[in-house]
Amino acid sequence: MTPRTKKLIGLAVLPPALLLYFGAVVTLAERLPDRHTVKLVYFIVTGLAWAAPTIPFIRWMERNPRR
Repeated sequence: MTPRTKKLIGLAVLPPALLLYFGAVVTLAERLPDRHTVKLVYFIVTGLAWAAPTIPFIRWMERNPRR
């Protein structure tokens, strides 16, 4: 698969997936107890958690095909 095709796939998949993730994070945040420490920990964890699947996906998009 060419790098151009991988980037096209990434452009089609990544933004909608991140929008769904962030929408779920905000929706779940509304159900949290009204304590600042709980919300702080929740948003720190969820704010960093999106990178776990995204970074390998971006690396895959940038990887050159083997010859």
